[in-house]
Amino acid sequence: MNESDAVQPAVIRAEGVSKSFGTITKHVAVKPTDIAFSRGSMTGIVGESGSGKSTLARMLSGLARPTTGAVFYNDIELSGALRQQESRLEMRKTVQFVGQDTTSSFDPRHTLRESLARPARNLLGWSRSVASEAVDDIVSTLGLPVELADRLPHQVSGGQRQRMALARGLITQPDVLICDEVVSALDVSVQAVVLNHLKRICLERGSALVFVSHGLPATAFVSHNVKVMLRGEIVEDGPVAQVLHRPAHHYTASLLAAYGGQNVITEHSA
Repeated sequence: MNESDAVQPAVIRAEGVSKSFGTITKHVAVKPTDIAFSRGSMTGIVGESGSGKSTLARMLSGLARPTTGAVFYNDIELSGALRQQESRLEMRKTVQFVGQDTTSSFDPRHTLRESLARPARNLLGWSRSVASEAVDDIVSTLGLPVELADRLPHQVSGGQRQRMALARGLITQPDVLICDEVVSALDVSVQAVVLNHLKRICLERGSALVFVSHGLPATAFVSHNVKVMLRGEIVEDGPVAQVLHRPAHHYTASLLAAYGGQNVITEHSA
């Protein structure tokens, strides 16, 4: 973990987590990794497809069980907490995961408003009217007309559905928001709107943001620190300006070169 992550106690951390698939021929998706995030930290995890970044994100969110090691939320071991209803609900309220597969993430029988309001009602105990107002607020904040919330998932575009998924992750005001390729389906101009609001919301609420992406520009803009993954391990870790201006690993340098070198920082970082 880098120095800035250690300023405050970790709200979520992983110790020695790894993930392998298969029985006879094992594929190691993530090698043993230690990682931690404090409240208010904004961390990017970048790497090519197959680098293990999405698998690591799913382990951090409790959606995938580590082969070895453990994940802790406020010093409570995650797998044990998920077996108890009360602690499971508390964890789901405070740790939200937003993935890139929006087609299967929404119930096609329910309007988007119903899907967005459900976490607020079930996890926060909000009334139907209060939850509906919160839906309007977060949807408009992400640059969408509020009337889209009353449509079914298939009645909006993929990019609109992606923003709706992000809105659902934000509505419970989580302590930790884990985003996996949440702007990959959006036009560049829309990406800028969404990233600006995502950054502002997390800064205002003090949420820890884990931003998983293969794109350096978006990662540089929204993150304070960046971790570069290659073949299942973190090969570089540090403040955005340090890593992307003076990359220490050849793989980071190759990623940076593909985006025009230091323009990644100067054109896209706030």
